[in-house]
Amino acid sequence: MKKDKLIISGMHDGATPSVFRNAAKLRDSMTEAELKLWEYLKTKPLGFKVRRQHPIAGFILDFYCHKLRLSIEIDGGYHLKSEQRIKDKERRIYLEKLGISEIRFTNHQVLKENEKVIHDVNFNLSAGTLCCIRRGFLAERNA
Repeated sequence: MKKDKLIISGMHDGATPSVFRNAAKLRDSMTEAELKLWEYLKTKPLGFKVRRQHPIAGFILDFYCHKLRLSIEIDGGYHLKSEQRIKDKERRIYLEKLGISEIRFTNHQVLKENEKVIHDVNFNLSAGTLCCIRRGFLAERNA
């Protein structure tokens, strides 16, 4: 049986106490777009628990569904800067090594195209369910 990297290393993959403190501060000061999406995600869409401002290693994921290994990110304008784009790419590569997929939306999309964002989130939750069943992740976790 293939080992589950996140079970071995924990769902926080070595996040330090300072990263946990930063995550708590971010939960207390969520952006308007984050708050709007959180209103939906906290209802456990399609039965999946989603965490907000979730620490993994040195990163803080805006929203994270551990069961499906899905990160949902909301990008403000600074994500358009070349330096931040490089950091975002490095982070995505790191998360992919852990088997975590990532979907991204802009603040504008969440605030102005919310129905489409919710549709895309639900699509990815559904698709993630199918991928996990095919790879046996849900069966292993429920055993």
